[in-house]
Amino acid sequence: MLKNHLLIALRNLKKHKFYSLINILGLSVGVAVCMIISLFVVNEISYDRHFANAERIYRVHSDIIFGGNHWDMVLAPAPMAEVLPEDFPEVEAAVHFRSRGSYLVRKQNESDNIKEDGVIWAGKDFFKVFDIPVVQGSADGALTEPNTMAISRKAADKYFPGQEAVGKSLILDHDQEFRITAVYEDIPVNTHFHFDFLLAAAGLDEAKRIVWLSNNFQTYLLLREGSTAADREAKFASLIKKHIEPEIAQVFGEGAGLETLASSGGKLELSLQPLLDIHLKSDLLGEFEPNFNITYVYLFVAIALFILVIACINFMNLSTARSANRAKEVGIRKVMGSFKFHLIRQFLLESMVISSVAFLLAIPAVALALPVFNDLADRSLSIPFSQWTFYGILLLGAGVTGILAGIYPAFYLSGFKPIEILKGKVSLGMRSGMIRSSLVVFQFSVSIILIIATMMVFKQLDYIQNKKIGFNKEQIITVDDVYALQDNKQAFKDEVLKNTMMESGTLTGFLPVSGTWRSDSPWWAEGKDPKQTENLVSMQNWEVDYDYIKTLGMNVIDGRDFSLDFPSDSSGVILNETAVRNLNFEGNPIGQKIYTLSDGEKLNMESTDYRTVVGVVENFHFESLKENIGAMMIFLSEEPTGIASFRFNSQDTEAVIAHLETTWNRFAPGQPFTYSFLDDRFGNMYASEVRLGKVFGIFAGFAILIACLGLFALAAFTAEQRTKEIGIRKVLGSSVGNIVVLLSKEFTKLVLIAFVIATPLAWWAVSSWLQEYEFRTEIGWAVFVAAGLFAFVIALATISFQSVKAATSNPVNSLKSE
Repeated sequence: MLKNHLLIALRNLKKHKFYSLINILGLSVGVAVCMIISLFVVNEISYDRHFANAERIYRVHSDIIFGGNHWDMVLAPAPMAEVLPEDFPEVEAAVHFRSRGSYLVRKQNESDNIKEDGVIWAGKDFFKVFDIPVVQGSADGALTEPNTMAISRKAADKYFPGQEAVGKSLILDHDQEFRITAVYEDIPVNTHFHFDFLLAAAGLDEAKRIVWLSNNFQTYLLLREGSTAADREAKFASLIKKHIEPEIAQVFGEGAGLETLASSGGKLELSLQPLLDIHLKSDLLGEFEPNFNITYVYLFVAIALFILVIACINFMNLSTARSANRAKEVGIRKVMGSFKFHLIRQFLLESMVISSVAFLLAIPAVALALPVFNDLADRSLSIPFSQWTFYGILLLGAGVTGILAGIYPAFYLSGFKPIEILKGKVSLGMRSGMIRSSLVVFQFSVSIILIIATMMVFKQLDYIQNKKIGFNKEQIITVDDVYALQDNKQAFKDEVLKNTMMESGTLTGFLPVSGTWRSDSPWWAEGKDPKQTENLVSMQNWEVDYDYIKTLGMNVIDGRDFSLDFPSDSSGVILNETAVRNLNFEGNPIGQKIYTLSDGEKLNMESTDYRTVVGVVENFHFESLKENIGAMMIFLSEEPTGIASFRFNSQDTEAVIAHLETTWNRFAPGQPFTYSFLDDRFGNMYASEVRLGKVFGIFAGFAILIACLGLFALAAFTAEQRTKEIGIRKVLGSSVGNIVVLLSKEFTKLVLIAFVIATPLAWWAVSSWLQEYEFRTEIGWAVFVAAGLFAFVIALATISFQSVKAATSNPVNSLKSE
């Protein structure tokens, strides 16, 4: 019996090749998209779960408001990692990290350096908190001594191929020698941080300083079995009172504490963030790497389910649309003795055959699409062919999908009455088409929402790229790691500028793009009482040279730029508009003094450093447009370093790069030459938005494809039900155009209804997303109209195929039995 059902199923697939192809194509597309999103989601929720103690690892989260700024960050004071296990028995171990950017690394007795980004200063308990296997040396004591380091297997193979790395040394930044005490297994891809070089924090001056009002370290702790984060958080108040408030009193005077901050709207709160929440639920200041968003995970899951479910329902529509072709078969089989159960089993088997073929076709489709998706999503997903669970899920998925897709057609077709069928009076049911119409409305509503979301993401990106940002990012090339030049930095800059292609240059690591240096401290205006915390303004302090403002194309709106003609500029400062506003000067700010706290001193005018305001620069964006423009001061440094930036006037960028590289190799032979363009670095700040827009675009395309298949099914079903009506209308004189309009107008109504439903939902979703940006584009009605027109045109093209086919058919064929 099973063999007979299978043969009939295959014969039906072969007989109706076109509709079989549509069914299989629709299902395979839905399954392929669902598989890709499933691989992506499984990867995202797997982050950090490979650590054995992941459920007991937490990160310290600081929420601080002070000096007009709000820091919601993962940074904490340096001493916290040492104090937590000593003061609180529920803390088994704690480790802190300090990132200092990239380093130049070389072997001993070699002169050529390699630039390494995966370098971090780490506390001694790193391997206690994170159970990363050590393959050479011992985890115990690996990071306890100054000038020691642990490196990854990848780094060991890179610098000491085929050798024992433990006991050997590497030289960092020309003169810092670090002895290797351990080699650890490469950190898995699905981890929220990746380091190839762990430098012992015991040798870092910042880690040795017992300063609780400076937050520069990421701190993680491992709780003992049975302890909870709530227990530990409840004791943070005692830690603040014991360690932080004495420093507040030292600065602000006897009796000062958190109440002093609160009186001016400030606060200092500490909490714990679970390790497993970091990748999907954290976007704080000081993250090691960009994280993902749990909202997008939910959204992608919803899209995957939508596409798969709609593909199944489209299968139902196409099956029932062709019901007239199967009606006589059902009638004859029932007359010949088939029971309803036999017919249901037959139709379900046909559905499962189609589902199985769709799943088989989906696998190579996923294999071809994954590299493109990985490139868009910046991931390294792969099909887990080596896992038996993968094949079990495939079989289960094919079976469930086949049953879901085929259960309605099976019951619907098997329910035909043989007498009525053989008399030609079979009722095809659901003439109102309410369910099918609702489905098409739903499909196109979601499709239009995705189209609008895609268009708005790219509209916001276009706004970012073209917004006036306060500096000119075009035609600027940056050369990294200028400290490799040692004492030749200025000579390198001067030599580069001798070429007529180069207009100006500046030496500083502080640039208005992410990934460059940042430093801040509290300042107050002359004549203000710093003990009144509302007079304190936390400002970015950027060290630059004389050519910085000119090279970056910034606009001085009051006073003047730094000049060699004024020796006093060595103690001068240029403020941005926000700083001038927050400092609340009495009168013109030019010539006035601003003060800051000297290390270890109380707030008083005698023991503080000061600078004189010489100019005011127009506000410029130095962080993402998701952030407001904060207060900033720019001052001269005796020896700025880090990055060399040059403005050039040539369209021949290859010649500019060649000139820079030639000059670099002359001044720093054997040192890596790395460059980038400032506008590219600016664009990289929004790389995740670009990826999001592209992914949304792809999903929107698949949603439209599935929706069109559904619309095709409904058009076919309606045309088949109205065959005799169309024949009569043609006999009575209706033209092809009249009939096409007749068949198409109800579908255009469905698309219009979908547009009306989708518009407010899309507006709400897009508005919520744009709230992440302090500076954002207007939504505008044009986006909605364009999305609606696009959906309408696609739908009309789909409908026209069936409408024209029905309208041009010979009426004799539809009326000959009457």
